[in-house]
Amino acid sequence: MLNTKQKVLRRFWYATVPMEKIMEGPVSFKLLGENIVLFTGVDGKPAALQDRCCHRTAKLSKGTSVDGNIICGYHGWEYNSAGKLVRIPQFPSDQTLPDAKVPAYHCAERYGYVWVALDEPLRPIPDIPEEGMEGYRRIHQFYDKWNTSALRLMENSFDNAHFSFVHKGTFGDTKRPKPEKYEIVETDYGFDAETLVRIVNPPHAVRVTGTADPYTYRHMRNKWYLPFCRRLDIEYPSGLRHIIFNCATPIDDGSIQVVQLLYRNDTEEQCSAQELIDWDAAIIAEDKDALESTDPDAIVDMGRKLEMHMPSDRPGMIMRKQLLDLLKAHGEVEVPR
Repeated sequence: MLNTKQKVLRRFWYATVPMEKIMEGPVSFKLLGENIVLFTGVDGKPAALQDRCCHRTAKLSKGTSVDGNIICGYHGWEYNSAGKLVRIPQFPSDQTLPDAKVPAYHCAERYGYVWVALDEPLRPIPDIPEEGMEGYRRIHQFYDKWNTSALRLMENSFDNAHFSFVHKGTFGDTKRPKPEKYEIVETDYGFDAETLVRIVNPPHAVRVTGTADPYTYRHMRNKWYLPFCRRLDIEYPSGLRHIIFNCATPIDDGSIQVVQLLYRNDTEEQCSAQELIDWDAAIIAEDKDALESTDPDAIVDMGRKLEMHMPSDRPGMIMRKQLLDLLKAHGEVEVPR
């Protein structure tokens, strides 16, 4: 499935860059093949415009942002956060400005990131109940470009059958290649999936899991938010909760930006943020290596893969069905079945 060809995907929110990045000046970003510029708009709120000046088509991201407006670095044309041209420095103060405007996009700050929807959003940004909740801390783990597709990452996130193989260097148990069953309940936003998984617990993971036992269990409550967000709530027998939130933001048809946040019900003294970042980074590196070896668009093309209808395939099959139903409901182009 080519993301840039499915117009309905423009109607969802995607995480782009940390808010602190645009505080330093305009930032260029590509979302679903569209070049956009992110900058600090009115009252310090983020703004997103097409990255193209009306004058000579220069990239606005090469310019500067001042007092909530963005100024083109080529001739100084100035636009407000809604994309309206508000100043041409070469014009006399009493000369009427042309009625020019750069396309503007829906933009908001949430969880420390700038979120963008290219068209009127169908659904809100997914809610993370632990955000600001007493007893929980938020850790920004990473945002990184991957050469794969957003749906491929989502499918992998719910595939327990790869743990023993892809993650044999971190928590996977090669002696237990058969995954536990998922209990899946479809919802209006995607689905909920729950399972219990036994994992290897090496010495350097003791502060992460809260136990020194050589093996422990993950009670995994996983949520998929159509199209490309997921929340993984891992609860260990120790009572520690390790809650990962991802957004797979489609850059184009062959690459995505992966944003990952972590919420923990412990303190820096119990397990430092850097320990947690390093622990998940090793796991993520294993996933990235595997996913970048696949064909990014093959997940919905049944002519290019073999489905065995194993229990571990069920989440991906549901994703494929719900996404195809969404495309059909909005009159999108036919995709391979």
